[in-house]
Amino acid sequence: MRSIQQRMSLGLISILLIVGLLLAQGSLWLFDRSLRNYLQASLQDEAQGLLGAMERGKSGIELDDRRMSAAYKRPYSGLYFRIEFADQHWRSRSLWDHELPMAKQLGLQEHLGDGPQGQQWLVYRADYQRFGQQIVIVVARDYKPVLDSFRQVQRLILGLGIGALLLILVFQRLLIARALRPLERTRQQILQLQEGQRNQLDQAVPQELEPLVAQINHLLVQTEDTLKRSRNALGNLGHALKTPLAVLVSLSSREELRAVPELQSSLQAQLEQIQQRISRELGRARLAGEALPGAHFDCAKELPELFNTLGMIHGGHLQLDWQAEERLRLPWDREDLLELLGNLLDNACKWADSRVQLTIQRSATGYELIIDDDGPGIAPAQREAVLNRGSRLDEQVTGHGLGLGIVRDIVDAWGGQLIMSDSPWQGLRVQISLPAKRA
Repeated sequence: MRSIQQRMSLGLISILLIVGLLLAQGSLWLFDRSLRNYLQASLQDEAQGLLGAMERGKSGIELDDRRMSAAYKRPYSGLYFRIEFADQHWRSRSLWDHELPMAKQLGLQEHLGDGPQGQQWLVYRADYQRFGQQIVIVVARDYKPVLDSFRQVQRLILGLGIGALLLILVFQRLLIARALRPLERTRQQILQLQEGQRNQLDQAVPQELEPLVAQINHLLVQTEDTLKRSRNALGNLGHALKTPLAVLVSLSSREELRAVPELQSSLQAQLEQIQQRISRELGRARLAGEALPGAHFDCAKELPELFNTLGMIHGGHLQLDWQAEERLRLPWDREDLLELLGNLLDNACKWADSRVQLTIQRSATGYELIIDDDGPGIAPAQREAVLNRGSRLDEQVTGHGLGLGIVRDIVDAWGGQLIMSDSPWQGLRVQISLPAKRA
């Protein structure tokens, strides 16, 4: 699809060509009409001069050569005449062996006549009554030099018009580029919003863009407030449900129910399913999906704090490292990524012997998040099972087995892929491939 600048350029070219051709042709046509009218007066004077040169002689009506223009005597001079009266007709010597046809109508003829040596004649006819006879005088002038001048002028106008058109197009593109520069800046700022480099669009824009920018900024603030309220409400709901569930779990362990072991076992199993289902749905509902502007994950800012927290929780016997490109920002919601990395790193720290490492890097299709540890690892046959929410391979390790289920929900929501494999340190490697976000 053509850009605005291309459409405007094509429109301007079309208009200028049409207007230019109309003006050029109209100007030449008017000039031609004016010149023909001027030459008509000149040819009329020539006809009257020839009429004045006619006189009575000894042998009848004669034409006095001394009162005629010398051009009538020079062959193919460009000025010709033909005179008819009674049964006679005279013709100028300049015609040589060529005939000047008799014009059919009075005055200047509409069409040019063909003359010798490629000449084109402008023909004029006048009828007079003299010496008691009807006299018809036809005068012709070569119009080809004027036509040649017209063609030269046309070529000159065409050259000047093309040059002027190119110059106008250059200036027009510069003006359009300058006029559209604020739109380009706004587009760049929207890309920065998507990459989390800014929270709002700049308000310093042309007057025509102010309503659009103000509406986008208002929508951003409204969306962020809505997401914050939803997350807070879900968090409050989760905390509100934990206490009644804990009471119910405590009641299910009382002495009165031990007398009915089947009822106690069924009640505890149902309560555990309720607890897992609530945790799963609350975790899934908290996913932000598309990250808000300014809420992206800044590796250099977030990872040091996350690893300090992990070090305080799991003690100083672990070597915790992370690697990421300088100024790398992941285009997903900060809270969701902290949830994802926090669960994976927490599990790695629980099982690692001495070392855990996180590597974040770009790939050809998006981003790679790789977590390695030197723990016992997981057998290939059991790797799919641990991703199910609530599944645990070792009941002695604290936790509810929900972390990897939350991780899987987040990865699925982002259209990514989670793969477990052997780590180079003989432990477990968890590799998450996330596709690049579409602009």
